[in-house]
Amino acid sequence: MSGAIVRFRDSDLWWSFKRSPVTILSAVVALICVGGALLAPFIAPHDPFDLASLNLGDAFKPPAWDEMGDAIYPLGTDDQGRDVLSAILYGARISLLVGFCATAFATVFGVSLGLLAGYIGGAIDSVLMRIADIQLTFPSILVALLVDGVVRAAVPREVHDQIALFVVVFAIGISEWPKFARTVRGSTLVERNKEYVLAARVIGVPSLRIMASHVLPNVLGPVLVIATLNLGLAILAEATLSFLGVGVPPTQPSLGTLIRIGNDFLFSGEWWIAIFPGLSLVAMVLSVNLLGDWLRDALNPKLR
Repeated sequence: MSGAIVRFRDSDLWWSFKRSPVTILSAVVALICVGGALLAPFIAPHDPFDLASLNLGDAFKPPAWDEMGDAIYPLGTDDQGRDVLSAILYGARISLLVGFCATAFATVFGVSLGLLAGYIGGAIDSVLMRIADIQLTFPSILVALLVDGVVRAAVPREVHDQIALFVVVFAIGISEWPKFARTVRGSTLVERNKEYVLAARVIGVPSLRIMASHVLPNVLGPVLVIATLNLGLAILAEATLSFLGVGVPPTQPSLGTLIRIGNDFLFSGEWWIAIFPGLSLVAMVLSVNLLGDWLRDALNPKLR
């Protein structure tokens, strides 16, 4: 482990990271967002999901620095008396969970199909790429809305509420796989004709093992960049779906749900209910996107 750390500290990646103040700041913000979400049960002032602890008399309290505010509610409360800071910490857990899971699903699914299309070629390649081309003509959010709508029509409401989180993950993940598939397919077309792959074929190594052990490690660079950038898009897609009321159920509010709730009171004076969750979402997505931009440049040999 120590040897791997030493090699990483001597790598071009670490050197590039140290020389970019924007990247360092983005990494700090991303760590704060992830750490706050993971530690929400321990650092949140209140439990926004504990209905017994809510007091409607504390509804619409402004932030603590306002003369009408209360110190026990640092960022104020919403229409149900929930502490906004606690709701943000718990809501970020849902947003990050959906974002990570959807990105992981899209990565595994897209990379697998891209390897298959690029290595085998022929009719399989043509069919998979035409499906990807067709899907890319539609905005990702429309594909996610379509999938969610089909599931809502196919299963009872009670069942949908129970599997809503999985539906959102699948809907977002299935809308993003063509990006991974097309990138991996292009890289695989280059790698499959190189000498190390031809040598593996000659000695009788199975095609599946060649794809997994030889080709895949050499096409993971672009995949890592796309996955990082796609994570921010997945978090934003989940927030959009929740804002439209088709994401996670209201009993498990994500940042998008909190923004939708606050939007109803934005012009009546209770601005903090929507503004603080919105700023949290912007900080989370922007930090991830900036890290993705840095990683793309750092892994590009033409820019070294």
